[in-house]
Amino acid sequence: MMHLSRNRRRSRSGRAFTIIEIVVVVVIIGILAAVIAPRIFGRVGQAKQSVAASNAAAIANAVRLYMTDNEGRLPQGVSLEQMLMGGATKYMDNADQLIDPWGNPFVLIVPGRKNADFDVVSYGADKREGGEGDDKDIVKP
Repeated sequence: MMHLSRNRRRSRSGRAFTIIEIVVVVVIIGILAAVIAPRIFGRVGQAKQSVAASNAAAIANAVRLYMTDNEGRLPQGVSLEQMLMGGATKYMDNADQLIDPWGNPFVLIVPGRKNADFDVVSYGADKREGGEGDDKDIVKP
């Protein structure tokens, strides 16, 4: 009987982790985090670039519809929000669609630098013209 209770105590104490096992697990988790985290954060920038390109293309389509309804002309000096959200005819569902993933409004350039009639531009993460990676400008159509 005494022999049985001693084995129970040993089996319970044998279940605990040693400090070496804990340190090994923490080191492995640290190495995995160091290897994986940069890849994940790099994907966030790529995702924002994709969303900006998609939104800029949708805005460009809305601008084309506006031009069709207004004899092919774009007003000078008017913001995208005033043009696409104002008046009886709305060309966009909500004004949030006119903001890029970095929180800046898309810019309408008339006449366009890349395209003849207009460009819809997001200046990227740096909010300035030019750049590479996350800072790269998105120009549509």
